[in-house]
Amino acid sequence: MGRSAHDLRLDTLLNQSGGRTLRMSFPGREGRWAIQQTSFRERGVPHQLLLISDLSRALREEERQAWQRLIRVLGHELNNSLAPIKSIAGTLRSLASRPNRPEDWNQDVERGLEVIESRADALSRFMQAYTKLARLPAPTFSKVQIGSLVRHAAGVEARLPVEVLPGDEVTLDPDQLEQLLINVVRNAVDASLDPSIRTPGSVQVGWGVNGHSVEVFIRDQGPGLLNSNNLFVPFFTTKSGGSGIGLVLSRQIAEAHGGTLTLENRKDLRGCQATLRLPLDSQTTVQ
Repeated sequence: MGRSAHDLRLDTLLNQSGGRTLRMSFPGREGRWAIQQTSFRERGVPHQLLLISDLSRALREEERQAWQRLIRVLGHELNNSLAPIKSIAGTLRSLASRPNRPEDWNQDVERGLEVIESRADALSRFMQAYTKLARLPAPTFSKVQIGSLVRHAAGVEARLPVEVLPGDEVTLDPDQLEQLLINVVRNAVDASLDPSIRTPGSVQVGWGVNGHSVEVFIRDQGPGLLNSNNLFVPFFTTKSGGSGIGLVLSRQIAEAHGGTLTLENRKDLRGCQATLRLPLDSQTTVQ
């Protein structure tokens, strides 16, 4: 009380209007502060009101929540790739322990090892990018066959045969798009194996060019969507033990490519269809 704004080193703040956040040092406290300044009149006398709020605790809480979200995202992606790797490794071990191996067992071993190596390499690159940036990295476009990504994503699922339909080829980021496809195919298989369904349904994956975009669809024969309002809400999940991250991250990847990811109930059969739409641009090649 009784000290001027200059004495308190607040005179510069009084000369600025609007709200802002500044890092400042006051006696006994240093950190980030929310600054709001306005003018008002009381009994006809003009006054200036300067509000300075300590943001340190709120920012630490936001940082803690951000780290939790990041860890959950990384854990989700690890589990989605490590689970099929573990399954394929178990199948190979069982095959190798048989006393009478089939004639084509070498081919089965090679295919299994190729899937394991491919997923390990892609996951390593994906994780390194997250570790460096702590956010979804910008897409790195290259000429790859989208069909190979679809077939790899379908081949990772060992719980149910995934039918792959033919289509055209486009240019995209192979690692990110394959991760997206693995997430959505996994969700489709989960739906088709839902315990509420007496007979497990099928899963189909296909793609094609529609006007100025390429569309990749994943169809399941699960129970369908009861409520689509929370599909892309972070951490919302209807699965036991689910993280609620897969669809959110998948939509992030789609939007980073300038595309969209939508889910809707099928009109022809029971189940759901996920549709990934990617724009065709000057970098895109269609065969």
